[in-house]
Amino acid sequence: MQHYPSQLLERAVDEFSKLPGIGSKTAMRLVLHLLRQDVRAVETFGQSIIRLRQEVKFCRQCHNISDTDLCDICANPRRDHATICVVENIQDVMAIENTQQYRGTYHVLGGVISPMDGIGPSDLQIASLVERVHQGDVREVILALSPTMEGDATNFYLYRKLADTDVKITVIARGVAQNDELQYTDEVTLGRSIVNRTPFNINQ
Repeated sequence: MQHYPSQLLERAVDEFSKLPGIGSKTAMRLVLHLLRQDVRAVETFGQSIIRLRQEVKFCRQCHNISDTDLCDICANPRRDHATICVVENIQDVMAIENTQQYRGTYHVLGGVISPMDGIGPSDLQIASLVERVHQGDVREVILALSPTMEGDATNFYLYRKLADTDVKITVIARGVAQNDELQYTDEVTLGRSIVNRTPFNINQ
């Protein structure tokens, strides 16, 4: 068992260890790094985390992270609001934006359908997507989910939910390797996958 010379140090290490991918040794290095910093710098660091948790919002339209009720993308009149790119998470929005190949809007589901993990359609932002499409201003929905078994199952579910509309449903090209997560795909490959998207095929 690790012996700590200070309960404050132990408590701080314990809290950092709760972060994903952070073990106790890494947590200790981070805490000791903060102890070597100026008090003002550490206060600024701490306040930024507190403000993030207290003040960050989720866009009322696409569910992306935002500082306001409507995110910068949804509020931008120069974006193509007739095209919606459906993604699993916020990291995927950032990855696609970094390609500079897409000028439409987004819809963040907040995950994919995964019965093994207890995640069903009602746990995701699917109803609000269907509502957006039924409002009648959307021409195309791009299914840009990771090419995993869960991603493909979610694509199929969304296709079925939108089948009674006149909206064009496309899927990103398979330049993204099977079982790869979208957010870790290089920008060139991801950009080409968006540009070369194809009509969704229920048998693919």
